Amino acid sequence: MQWTIEGMLDLMVKEKASDVILVAGAPPVVWVDGMMCQLGSDRLNSADIATCFLPLLSDDQRARLEQLGDVDLSVGRAGVGRMRINLHRQRGTFGAATRFIPHEVPRFETLKLPHRILELADLPQGMVLVTGGTATGKSTTLASMIDYINHTYAYHIITLEDPMEFTFQHNKSIIEQRQIGQDSESFASALRHIVRQRPDVVLVGEMRDLETISAALTAAEIGHLVLASLHTANAVETINRIIDVFPGAQQTQIRVQLAGTLQGVVCQTLFHDEVDGGLVPAVEIMIPNPAIRRAIRDNETHLLGGMIETGKNTGMQTIDAAIAKLVAEGRISLADGLSKAHNPEKLARMVG
Repeated sequence: MQWTIEGMLDLMVKEKASDVILVAGAPPVVWVDGMMCQLGSDRLNSADIATCFLPLLSDDQRARLEQLGDVDLSVGRAGVGRMRINLHRQRGTFGAATRFIPHEVPRFETLKLPHRILELADLPQGMVLVTGGTATGKSTTLASMIDYINHTYAYHIITLEDPMEFTFQHNKSIIEQRQIGQDSESFASALRHIVRQRPDVVLVGEMRDLETISAALTAAEIGHLVLASLHTANAVETINRIIDVFPGAQQTQIRVQLAGTLQGVVCQTLFHDEVDGGLVPAVEIMIPNPAIRRAIRDNETHLLGGMIETGKNTGMQTIDAAIAKLVAEGRISLADGLSKAHNPEKLARMVG
């Protein structure tokens, strides 16, 4: 089969696939509703992948691929959607991981997420973090929150992404979408200058390093609503990851800054839904109250799990409680739930 970008987009739409993985020496595979399916038995070679993807690269992207071994980019077709691509080298050949981004931003109501998360998009300022592993729906959740703000408030919204994924249309809000590496040198550089652009809401596609985290905290502190993502599995790990990025001498200051600006942490993972065949999220939600802010400030993050458990009346829940609910509803099996539980033994007790 001759692989082309147009053909891959058609395939992903037809099969309702979220991902296509092409690796030299193996047949292509797709993910549909969180489950991997092999497309035939014909093995790809490196030339198949190179012919498909190399023509998409600019000179700078080719240089990056040659120097670093991987490059991120995105392509799209009007009215269909976009494809986020990571082209990389493996064992001296090419490999490609592609993610389909629909043309229309999914409405929050279709994502099976707790409504408490959407309430965070109504906040006037502060930092909201959406975290999880790869392919857990972080980008989709954030995009649905931006879409809600866009249709609800007359705001100036700026997104910083690498690469750009969902595309937004101006509604009540004005939206600028900046691609890192193309429209700005880095997340940190864009955030340092963003205060001069008078945004109400800033989306940071990923907080990767000290400079980006520091600039995002400052933006939240001076009155912007900052939505951002990290690759962390639960709220405690999220707080520790942010603080541990900084040298020891700065950590006390960062704990104070984070305790003052943080408005919510949403940690999610996805399961195959055995009821309707789609995907269903399990979500941990932490909404900082005075006790949580004090624990962050005083370096007592080990207490946060218990505080989340006792905060049910404000919409908080642990990831294990969310998984236990899905098991009880018959949406996922206990075995699947245990595979992604933070504390499998505790989850087993919760579901009896």
